[in-house]
Amino acid sequence: MSATTSPATTPAGPGTGGPPGDPGQPEKTTTAGRTGAAITRLPRLPAGKAVMLAAVLLVLLSLAAATEFTGTWPAALRAELSEPLNGLSDWIIDNRDTHPLFLYFLLHLSNTATASVDAVYQLLLSLGWLGVTAGGVLLAWRAGGLAHRSGLRTAATALGAFAACGLLGMWEPAVLTLALMTVAVAVAAVIGVLLGLAAGLSDRVHRLLRPVLDTMQVLPAFAYLLPFVLVFGIGTPAALFSTVIYAAPPMARLTALGLRGTDGSVLEASASLGAGPLQRLLTVRIPLARKDMLLGLNQTIMMALSMVVIAALVGAGGLGEEIYQALSTVDVGQALAAGIPIVLIAIWLDRTTAAAGARLDDTGRTAGPRLLRGPAAWAAVLAGTAVLAVAGRFLTTAEWPAAWTYDISPAVNDFKNSVIAQLRDGLPVVGGTEVWAAAFTDWVLNPLHDGLVALPWWLVLLLVAALALTVGTWRTALTAVLAMAAIGVMGVWPESLNTLSQVLAALVVTLLLGFATGVLAARVPWVDRALRPVLDAMQTMPQFVYLIPVVALFAVGRVAAIVAAVVYALPAVVRITAQGLRQVDPAAVEAARSLGASGAQLLRQVQLPLARPALLLAVNQGIVLVLAVVIVGGLVGGGALGYDVVYGLSRGDLGVGLVAGAAIVCLGLVLDRVTQPTTARRKDT
Repeated sequence: MSATTSPATTPAGPGTGGPPGDPGQPEKTTTAGRTGAAITRLPRLPAGKAVMLAAVLLVLLSLAAATEFTGTWPAALRAELSEPLNGLSDWIIDNRDTHPLFLYFLLHLSNTATASVDAVYQLLLSLGWLGVTAGGVLLAWRAGGLAHRSGLRTAATALGAFAACGLLGMWEPAVLTLALMTVAVAVAAVIGVLLGLAAGLSDRVHRLLRPVLDTMQVLPAFAYLLPFVLVFGIGTPAALFSTVIYAAPPMARLTALGLRGTDGSVLEASASLGAGPLQRLLTVRIPLARKDMLLGLNQTIMMALSMVVIAALVGAGGLGEEIYQALSTVDVGQALAAGIPIVLIAIWLDRTTAAAGARLDDTGRTAGPRLLRGPAAWAAVLAGTAVLAVAGRFLTTAEWPAAWTYDISPAVNDFKNSVIAQLRDGLPVVGGTEVWAAAFTDWVLNPLHDGLVALPWWLVLLLVAALALTVGTWRTALTAVLAMAAIGVMGVWPESLNTLSQVLAALVVTLLLGFATGVLAARVPWVDRALRPVLDAMQTMPQFVYLIPVVALFAVGRVAAIVAAVVYALPAVVRITAQGLRQVDPAAVEAARSLGASGAQLLRQVQLPLARPALLLAVNQGIVLVLAVVIVGGLVGGGALGYDVVYGLSRGDLGVGLVAGAAIVCLGLVLDRVTQPTTARRKDT
């Protein structure tokens, strides 16, 4: 579902773009401006595509006539999938202790996963709280530069994160979570980089990987938790593999985006100097894609940490288990006490990786005195960690001292109750969240849902084909139509339309807020700095923590599900939008300014058109992340497919859970294909 990139075009400079006979006249319309005009022009359907659409209409009308033009998906076109899936579940249970596939392959994977996490966990425990804190602080300091102010700021962030984990009484769960996340992020990053390299260097691989990455990221974790539990049992392996599946796609997508966005002129210059394909990859493509890859690592870390509660459901323990137990007793304060360390760990890792990337110069070496960089600096970090870890064994206990903890639960619960009561119905003139939720339901959700349900099934497929053909090719249209038809064949047509109405509403709100905020963050540096911790908190705070306040504010129902989806999907849209605008060719921006373009013209005619690949990726990630929270929405009254997935997991019904999960994936494919122009279509524009 990721967008492909095209080489950025640069505007013609003064004196080079005048009409014939007037070479000194400056060009008034930049290439970027022409690109923007082409992008904003309404697309026209070519004759060949119109004929194809007519053929699709003829086929659909024939099927509709054969099934007596029923409004909903006809029973004659359904296939029963629950029985074979439940049979597969029974086969796994009967053979997982004897079959060679389990004994000689899956068992080794399980043992390797358990041993890796246990090794990291035991290492952290052996260091003690002082050693772990020292290691985290020194690592952050080294990443930011031992001789630079950024290093001190990053080190202070790390110190605050570890201190908060201990002061909130969550030291041991935080260490267990950190061990699991270390292994999960490492595996996800390696897999993501390898997939991203393949997709970035080959158009064919890129096309083949898109549905694979779509499935990895859109298929709800609840849907594939049950198969993992059936195969590996309750414990670390199921939690680790489910986290890797969910966290690897952003790394792959953004790595591919960076590699495919490399300036063609730079590659040509490198080739003209005799560089081979491998040399161009190592010396040109990867260095120029470094910012995108760091953003991919950031997103991988955030998504891995957002899985801690779901991982706790299958026995991973750690902070996720603390949150789950607190919410089972409706103790928001205790859940927040466990959620804050997750956010702070994410901020620490984010700042550390960002600081390391910021200090790399064009040659890939770090600046600063020789003794404070390179192997000597890493040796100092390791030595300092070891010394403080040994000293901690003599001066204090390995665990965080109990006297240095504070329980925030009572104060948080009291504050939550008072604020929610005021916001729900105590706001003068504008009413409150209950009024807003009712208005949104009556004026947006109900009409959207009723309109989708009222459409005949064949007309829905025709609309999908028309939209996909408008922005893509016949292949993308065929994929979209088949994905939508698969939903009907699986027998979940009404539930899918209900989910689609909620996803569309949440996606529109997310994109409107995300694009506006991303543009502001890209153009105003202090806004970007102020937003970073807020976005970190929104993206890494487990949805289960803010579900109770959301339900208390908006009541159980579809609006609560949409709010949860927007909160979770908004940070990625903002980050990718801001990153894309910041990476627009400075020469194009400067040329537009020299021609007298205003700030609005610069944004509309230069920055947004040239940042189009990143904006398309932001739309893609908005779709993916909104769909990822459909399951959580099912827990708070969203119903539809999300509820079916949760029901299948809780009852051990593989058929119901996987069918609903597969339908969510199909919805993701449909939305992607009707919103992501293909390379061929972009060339036409």
